[in-house]
Amino acid sequence: MYRYLLFYKPYDVLCQFTDNSDAPRRTLKEYIDVPSVYPVGRLDRDSEGLLLLTDDGSLKHRLLDPKFGKSRAYWVQVERVPDEASLQRLRDGVTIRQYRTRPARVRRLAIAPDLPPRHPPIRFRKNVPTCWLEMSLTEGRNRQVRRMTAAVGHPTLRLVRVAVENLTLDALQPGQWRDLSLAEVSQLQKRCGLSAVASRSGDRNRARYN
Repeated sequence: MYRYLLFYKPYDVLCQFTDNSDAPRRTLKEYIDVPSVYPVGRLDRDSEGLLLLTDDGSLKHRLLDPKFGKSRAYWVQVERVPDEASLQRLRDGVTIRQYRTRPARVRRLAIAPDLPPRHPPIRFRKNVPTCWLEMSLTEGRNRQVRRMTAAVGHPTLRLVRVAVENLTLDALQPGQWRDLSLAEVSQLQKRCGLSAVASRSGDRNRARYN
């Protein structure tokens, strides 16, 4: 039986359970005490948002391998306001580190999304406006979103992953996690082309507080 957890990773938390650096940093261990589950992909230390953890290797493979084209959605705060030409470049794909990104869905958000405050907050410059984008990708290379927006002249200030396929942050707050419901697991497996498997998630979907 497999376990599936949904976690709202806060800013400045490593996407791993241990840290062997000389100056220890915050890790997933401070928030999650479930054995044998591992992150499906990564979020950078300076990124926030949805992180799926599981011990289901087949599902993890289907979600991570770019050939399956599974979607991840982000809200991205960038410096200045991108024009339509810049947005189209992101949609068409940009070259970063000798790699051309896949086509993506990108749009400007009319208003800033309702997100919990970040600690510490981003540094604002009074003479430089900012803008929020929604970006949906089907690949997840290292620091890809940040490198994409930088490539079109709009550095990322804040990055929050808000969805992976059918999974969303919903009512979770930073530092909280919950088990997926049976319905969520079943839908995710179908999207990944997998047969239904036994799960220990059940309906234990009450958020854990830290």
